[in-house]
Amino acid sequence: MFRQLEYFVALAREQHFARAAQECRISQPALSESIRKLEAGLGVPLVRRGHAFQGLTAEGETVLRWAQRLLADRDALAQEVAALQSGLTGTLRLGVVPAASSTVAQLSDAFARANPKAAIHVQSSLRSTGIIAQVRGYELDAGLVYADPAQLGGLLALPLYREEHVLLTKAGMFAGEGQPTAVDEVLSLPLCLLDSSMRGRQLLDEVLASHGRSAEPRIECDSMITLLAQVATGRWASVVPKQWLEPLGELPGLVQTPLAGPRITSQISLVMTGHQPLPLMLRALLSATGDLYPSVTKDLDLA
Repeated sequence: MFRQLEYFVALAREQHFARAAQECRISQPALSESIRKLEAGLGVPLVRRGHAFQGLTAEGETVLRWAQRLLADRDALAQEVAALQSGLTGTLRLGVVPAASSTVAQLSDAFARANPKAAIHVQSSLRSTGIIAQVRGYELDAGLVYADPAQLGGLLALPLYREEHVLLTKAGMFAGEGQPTAVDEVLSLPLCLLDSSMRGRQLLDEVLASHGRSAEPRIECDSMITLLAQVATGRWASVVPKQWLEPLGELPGLVQTPLAGPRITSQISLVMTGHQPLPLMLRALLSATGDLYPSVTKDLDLA
């Protein structure tokens, strides 16, 4: 049954019989036959078929949610039993929005030190919506996203910190560097910003629009590292979360200037499945989170 569920989940993810079969390392006829046996066992059609895969039936969507959960529980059980003998092993899968691609280092370091036999895989180019979808589908264990806990029904969401944006320039580029600066002065500078498809940029644009302002950057990018490199040339300024800069340590030649207003701030939350009992991997992650943000996890049972 587990094997059939694995094939079914792979098909739902790939939405193509041949690609799903390749992922599962079996022939396409074998995968198709396995899914037909699953349908026969459950007594309902799961897949809409034509000349090719056409999607899941309503019953298939329901079975998919249960299949993902059952497979996750199976893996969590095996991991918990193995940990009794040799400690936590396996891989913690984290999805991280680009603006948290540096702050996640503190969390992953705390986790790694506490769990020396476990590995960590971080994807740092995802959007919040994609991370949340993959957490719901058990493709990621947890994520750092732009979201308030109230927006994440059914998931465990912990507010870690609120971003506060600052002006970032090369030393000497901006006369008012280091002193609280009005946004109008910032907008007059040659700007390099995240592109408008990214939530961090959208938050900036929303705050500016609410005050009748807009940013017109000449350079846009989808990478915080690229943005930082542009600022380092001395010809471009940017507006970034200061929390993103702190884990990078000293940045020679670059200056952070606070914004006098309007204040640009946003919530970064840790999100994971709310399904109880929590897998050992997530309990270990929460324990590491508590080392860094004790007030966030103080009311959680991490046993």
